[in-house]
Amino acid sequence: MKIGLFGCGAYGMSLSDILIENDCDITIWTKFEKEKQQLEKTRQNAKLIPNFKISEKIKITTNIEECIKGKDLLIIAIPSSFFASVIQEMKPFIREEPILIATKGIEQGTCLFMNQILEKYIDTKNIAVISGPSFAIDLVSKKPAGLSLASKNKKTIRIVQKCLQNKYLKLKVTDDILGVEICGSIKNVIALASGILDGLEANESTKAMFLTEAIHDLKELLYLLGADKKTALSFSGIGDLFLTCSSTKSRNFSFGKKIGQKEKQEDLDKYLKNTTVEGVYTLKSIHKLLKHKNIKIPLIELIYKIVLDNKDPEQLLTFLVEK
Repeated sequence: MKIGLFGCGAYGMSLSDILIENDCDITIWTKFEKEKQQLEKTRQNAKLIPNFKISEKIKITTNIEECIKGKDLLIIAIPSSFFASVIQEMKPFIREEPILIATKGIEQGTCLFMNQILEKYIDTKNIAVISGPSFAIDLVSKKPAGLSLASKNKKTIRIVQKCLQNKYLKLKVTDDILGVEICGSIKNVIALASGILDGLEANESTKAMFLTEAIHDLKELLYLLGADKKTALSFSGIGDLFLTCSSTKSRNFSFGKKIGQKEKQEDLDKYLKNTTVEGVYTLKSIHKLLKHKNIKIPLIELIYKIVLDNKDPEQLLTFLVEK
């Protein structure tokens, strides 16, 4: 299978390793010539995934048409803030290629999920989404992991399964694209709050209480936005929540911890400038979306006030008891 993979970040590189394992022919696209040259020379980004190199078989390009033409599957694994602009650049070259979205988040301004952005610019139903508990550094270890694979197109599902599923990666199929998108986005927001609790030195019982409440809120959010509540119990739901809400490998959790520890605002701003924290980007979008739809999820409202309005993080402890 010939794959066009958009994105040279940690997740894109880890997916390339799985694709190579499954004997795929891969071309990776990056927007930046400097990044292309670095990867061609060293085959690694030690800052993102230490002690890992991408295969010498992988071709790296800055040419979008080259990454699309003649491919059996296109995979998009870029930050959500750049998703729409890259899709528009891809549009002139797209024919009937199946497209797998590995990007999580909600676009600011429009409050659209990634599949909705794709459908806005490209007339295709050959869309799939993957999401679930899978740090890039864990995927390259080749130990068992599970992802939700959502699509309404059976052919696209079969192609993705052939390219990605193997002896250590399990794909659980669903047709609830919106639900998987919601879970994949909101878990980053919940991880911010979980990190705040850790920074406040909350004990394990409090953290378990929080996650239980968060899962209930996630189910409610899925229902109110028109998705399947059962998706909350999938790899993309509870699975990803457990992962990102309990590990400093999660940049969202790590940033939330800094807030809980009441670090100076200048230090928080510096961290955000140098680190991609998807949860902050998503928090702004989901807050706007819920306000537009007149949906009230008190936990998300409180996280917004603490993270973006600089309210006292101690309010989260009080909230859990009074909720």
